[in-house]
Amino acid sequence: FANACTGAEGYKTAELTAQAVAKEVKINADNVIVCSTGIIGQPIPRDVLLSHIPELAAGLSKDGNEKARAAIMTTDTHYKECAVQTQIGGKTVTIGAMCKGSGMIHINMGTMLCFVTTDCDISAGMLDAALREVVPLTYNCVSVDGDTSTNDTITIMANGQAGNARIESKSDDWKNFVQALHALSQAMAKKIAADGEGASRLVECLVTGAKDDASARVLAKEVIGSNLVKAAMFGRDANCGRVLCAMGYSGADFNPDKTTVSFLSKEGAARYFDDPAADLFAGAESIEVVRDGVGLSFDEEKATRILGREAVQILVQLQEGSGSAKAWGCDLTYDYVKINGDYRS
Repeated sequence: FANACTGAEGYKTAELTAQAVAKEVKINADNVIVCSTGIIGQPIPRDVLLSHIPELAAGLSKDGNEKARAAIMTTDTHYKECAVQTQIGGKTVTIGAMCKGSGMIHINMGTMLCFVTTDCDISAGMLDAALREVVPLTYNCVSVDGDTSTNDTITIMANGQAGNARIESKSDDWKNFVQALHALSQAMAKKIAADGEGASRLVECLVTGAKDDASARVLAKEVIGSNLVKAAMFGRDANCGRVLCAMGYSGADFNPDKTTVSFLSKEGAARYFDDPAADLFAGAESIEVVRDGVGLSFDEEKATRILGREAVQILVQLQEGSGSAKAWGCDLTYDYVKINGDYRS
């Protein structure tokens, strides 16, 4: 249940949930973050929810991640969890994340619930600044179906137990923290895209040589968000026109006569992965389908093989400058329609 469009009673349910959790774990209710997702416009069965909070609180454990990551799944078919470590001031700092998200996923995080924790000693202001630095480059570069939602949340919490000198400014330590948070968030963004509703493959769009990073990001996000591109990926169809069309209506400034498009994939690269540093396209097999704005003749059998793998990259090379960006999505399959056609049944 999304607990959205449920009026005053929905708000009361959220308040009572926070109070019940606070009582069990002995904190202030203002420090409880209430998140929910599911069917919009239907009230949560409040009594059922509240009656199980003592049981859930009693089961809290440092080893409880597997139950937690499964509990937040809705139409997800695979859990989404990751952690990275970095050195800050001679201390090992860990950042971990747990997400759910499979459908109604588009540029503004929807429907994504993401919980990030760290033992870094960092002020609330610098923690907020780090998150705001990273989200536009990672979670907001994912599109499964072009739909956002009423229920989109990312939260980051720090307990300061790593023992590093407290980060209170945009120092080198802060930059190290942001770099680690970016690596974690990019891995999580890929996991969300890979598990799009009904998806059979992860699709990444890499744009290089753009006028600037912002232009590259607009182009990559438009390509990855195109339903026609998604359908072509499902059909293993190396249709360069779908890519060029999406780029054209993106509004980004680029010269189509200096545009090259290729498709890449690597044998054995899986769309579900555990290592956040995994490079799914290192040493990938590639096929060029457009050079300097002109479609090329190419080996259709090779193209079909490349597009048939679990992780596919659309590489767009421009000649405008040094800007680059990535965005992530998935193919559009028959199963997506089946899942959403029966969502409430």
